[in-house]
Amino acid sequence: MEREVRVRFAPSPTGPLHIGGVRTALYNYLFAKKMGGKMLLRIEDTDQNRFVPGAEQYIFDSLAWCGIKLDESPVHGGPHAPYRQSERKPMYMDYALQLVNAGHAYYAFDTAEELEAMRERLKAAKVATPQYNAITRATMKNSLTLPEDEVKRRLESGDPYVIRLKVPRKEEIRLKDMIRGWVMVHSSAIDDKVLMKSDGMPTYHLANIVDDHLMEITHVIRGEEWLPSAPLHVLLYRYFGWEDTMPEFAHLPLLLKPDGNGKLSKRDGDKLGFPVFPLNWVDPVTGEQSSGYREAGYLPEAFVNFLAFLGWNPGTQQELFTMDELIEAFSIERIGKSGTRFDIQKARWYNEQYLRAKPDAELAKYLLAALPQGIDCSEERAEKIVGLMKERVTYPQDFWKEAVYFFEAPTQYNEQVAAKKWSAAGAGAFEQFKNELATLPDFNAETVKALLLQVLERNGLKIGQVMQALRIALTGVEAGPDLMAIIEIIGREETERRIEAALAKLVQYAV
Repeated sequence: MEREVRVRFAPSPTGPLHIGGVRTALYNYLFAKKMGGKMLLRIEDTDQNRFVPGAEQYIFDSLAWCGIKLDESPVHGGPHAPYRQSERKPMYMDYALQLVNAGHAYYAFDTAEELEAMRERLKAAKVATPQYNAITRATMKNSLTLPEDEVKRRLESGDPYVIRLKVPRKEEIRLKDMIRGWVMVHSSAIDDKVLMKSDGMPTYHLANIVDDHLMEITHVIRGEEWLPSAPLHVLLYRYFGWEDTMPEFAHLPLLLKPDGNGKLSKRDGDKLGFPVFPLNWVDPVTGEQSSGYREAGYLPEAFVNFLAFLGWNPGTQQELFTMDELIEAFSIERIGKSGTRFDIQKARWYNEQYLRAKPDAELAKYLLAALPQGIDCSEERAEKIVGLMKERVTYPQDFWKEAVYFFEAPTQYNEQVAAKKWSAAGAGAFEQFKNELATLPDFNAETVKALLLQVLERNGLKIGQVMQALRIALTGVEAGPDLMAIIEIIGREETERRIEAALAKLVQYAV
């Protein structure tokens, strides 16, 4: 009988969640839901020295904002609780001792000074990568080299020790990665990793394997940086006797800098002006602030769609996907092996597409929320404004910045356009147009345009000769949405006032 698909996202609460981590969580979620399985969140907080207050809640908030719905977690609970490794601490030693008793791990009593001396000896001997391994362990203080009675005495007297994995000296370790195919590593390239630290806490390697087994994880989908550890994890599954239920592995490609030269970092985002975190983050120690996609004005559905395409593609021309559509289309096989360049322009494009697809009534809420105190606007008018402006904005906050002239008459005009486009003939036509607006029985974009064309024809002018000049008279800027629609929204009286003000202020260009 096939097992239920179960995946996990297992971040450490050591700071804000990087965009690469969010992508890992998203791919886990898409795969689990595509396969009718479950996704759990496990907080890997065994390294208490790196724990950062607020980081765990930040992880919960980030995943919730992205629409990643967890089946089991420290918040949701579940049959394999607790979901914080620090709360699972008592059991890890039992598993480490199981390996020791089976001859697959050993106690090591080396001091920091002795370890450093070993590394220096190896460097002096021109060893490229100094390691505590199948060769060097024979010269160190551990339960493989010390007499049994001395090992017992040291343990009973409370001497500090770690438990290390006993990696075989000459063995080829193989695993099949769902993205990369067969991966083969010779055991001589693997050091005797610490499994239990001297403070009684497990390292990532031990806790990760034990928890994945106990939580019945079927697929481990994680970043490429963990690929070198995968052979070590295969050894642990073998030594525990869990090979039959060992999860399948998929190591995701790196997110690269925009120029493709190296892994994307916070420094790159700061330098190039884009976030690398999903939400704003304030470092609780330094007070340093880092920007997030949510606060920068990205819609969660646009952010998720953009993120999904950083390393995966559906094999079709379709680019816009809802979460349900992503789940339906997703497959591990369509994830690339090579790193993916980060393209913030594409993220902005996605945001624009999702904004434009929203109903005007929903977009109007963004505009109304941004209006300064003292400026009133009905929902109906706000809907008309955002309907005109939505093709010209990238973020929700742009609606107010782009639409200021709907609420405030211009006090300055584009001088370059005025010098080039303003003329005595045009000014005379604008004066007539202003005076005749009162004759329109119905004031709307169509009737206003018809009147303007009549006035221009009488004056021997084409609309292309005066349109930009009329636009700066009414808005102060040289470009924007349909000018007749703008006139309809600002109204007859306001249009008359603005033309009159422009005629007075731009008189020096009327030559």
